[in-house]
Formats: sequence, C-alpha cells, structure tokens
Amino acid sequence: MTILESPHSVIKTAAAAAHHHNKPLRIAILLNSYRSPFIHEIRDSYVRSLSQVAHHPDNQLSFFYPADNYKQENDLPNLSRVEYDLIVVGGGNADPRKKHAWILRVHNFILDTVKNYPQQKICGICWGHQTIGMLFGGEVVDLEYPELGVTEAALTPLGQKFFESSQHHHHHHRASQHFKGHGGAHGGDVKKVLSLQQHHRRALGAAPKGFHELLVGNQAFVSHNNAILTFQGHPEKDARCAKLRVGDAVRWYSLGKSSGSEGEVGSSESEEEERVTILGRIQKDMERQHDGVEVWGRILDWVKEGNSGASHEIPHRHHGGGMHL
Repeated sequence: MTILESPHSVIKTAAAAAHHHNKPLRIAILLNSYRSPFIHEIRDSYVRSLSQVAHHPDNQLSFFYPADNYKQENDLPNLSRVEYDLIVVGGGNADPRKKHAWILRVHNFILDTVKNYPQQKICGICWGHQTIGMLFGGEVVDLEYPELGVTEAALTPLGQKFFESSQHHHHHHRASQHFKGHGGAHGGDVKKVLSLQQHHRRALGAAPKGFHELLVGNQAFVSHNNAILTFQGHPEKDARCAKLRVGDAVRWYSLGKSSGSEGEVGSSESEEEERVTILGRIQKDMERQHDGVEVWGRILDWVKEGNSGASHEIPHRHHGGGMHL
C-alpha cells in the first residue's frame, strides 16, 4: 500500500499482508481538522485500519488537508485528472455550519462531485457525515451531552440487510465473527447493532433528503443511488488514536476546576476526583472492542457495487458562494 500526502509526495510504503487478484484501490481521504496537533496520528489510524482489509500491494491512499492547506488551490482531489475508487470526507474539529472559506470549499467540492461525477463513491465520517447530511437537507444540531468512546447503535431493518451481505460477499478480516449479532428465535445471526468509536458534540437532528437510514438516530445513511455512504462514528479510529483526544472531555463536559468560594473545604479535591473518574471511564470506553475494521471491509465491498442511476437534487447556491438548501 502506498500512502501519498497531497499533492504529490510519497511519504512511505507499507508492505502488503497478502496479494489479492482484485485491482488495486485508489482512495482519497480528506482530513478536515484545523491545526490539529494529532493530524498525523489521525492519518496513521486510517492506514492501520484500512491495511487490515485492503491487501493489494498497489493500493494507494492519498491524504488531503483542506483545513490547513486552504491556500493551495490543488489541495482537494482533482477528479478531472485522477480517478478515485473512493473519496472519504473525514472528521474535523470545526462546526460544519460555519462559513469559513475552507469549509465552503469542501462543500463546493462535495456538491460539484455529486453533480459532475454522479457515479463517484463518497464516504462521510463524523464531520463528513454531518456535512453531507446538511448539504442534502439534514440539520446539524448541538448535543446536550457529547459522545466519546465506543458506543453501540441499532441497525435499521435496511441496515441489517446492508451489513448482512458482508457475511456472504467479502472475505476480509474476521468480518462475520466480530459484527455484533443477536440470534433470533431460530438462532439466526442477523446483526442488530454496530459498535464504533464516537467523538462528537454535534449530530444530525434531521435526516437528509434522498438517503436511507442504516443506523437509528440519524447515525448512518446510504444515498438512494448507492453512491454516498455516511457514518457518525469513526471506523478508522482505534483506541490508540481515540485516547489522544480524551482531554476534549474536560471542555465538553465542563470538568475543569471551578472557582469555589473561600471556605468550601474539599470542594476542589472532590471536583478533581470526579474529573479523574470520568476521564478514566471515557478511556475505558475508548478501549472497548468495536466493529471499525469490519465496517471498512463492508465499505470496500460497497465501493465495488453499482449505482442505481438515480441522481440527487443538487442544492442551489447564492451568488455569494453560500449554499441555499
């Protein structure tokens, strides 16, 4: 597997675990974190997870950094020059509802891709899930209680069928063993839930138009034409990567020391104990077993599936560059 940093420098080559006769995959991954100190670790988590299911030695991952390289006009995939099997719109640390120039550039890139390359497979993750959902009529809302760590989400009936097919059609890393499943009355193994790393304080409060729900609570969607797949959770994150950001809980859950009145003996000590307890619980949640690698296996199988041909209704834009949804 070859890993490329956009626009053109090769940074390393990972040895393939096995050689498959399928054609190699070319995957573009947009990392949408602005000035993140962990951006390289986030990149490496994609490499680790994908290397467990994408074994062709000539697979290529190309990483783009639109939030940090927004002054470089070429720091988004150029689909007129390079053909990608999959474009991943990854996580980010900015509110996708904002109108920062780089955010609008990503919005435009997604909409232009859907319009001009309707067969292009796109996968949105976390920030990408919210952004794609918003661009197609969904609503991004602030959560009262942010999510951190591995959590379970129930599959819709369609979601059960979508992931059930992975047991029959792909041969990736232990896929049929690790998906969470609960046998029915006849001992069936239909998957009912997925477990994924979560790291978000915003979510989709309303579903986008033209999409089917795969996980309840607007947590995963597939477009009607089978070209776009999105997840609120992070299939690319393992515990090693997730725990780098456990400190976000201090801000998100207001775990910092409050300025108690003088004379409140022991108040700061009790607050510190509570903070340590909560952070410890979140770290344990991040270490729980999850279905991320197996979800990637299903995503890569989905990449090879055809589209239905149905097209999306592209939102109209204001002349000022903003989107009118």
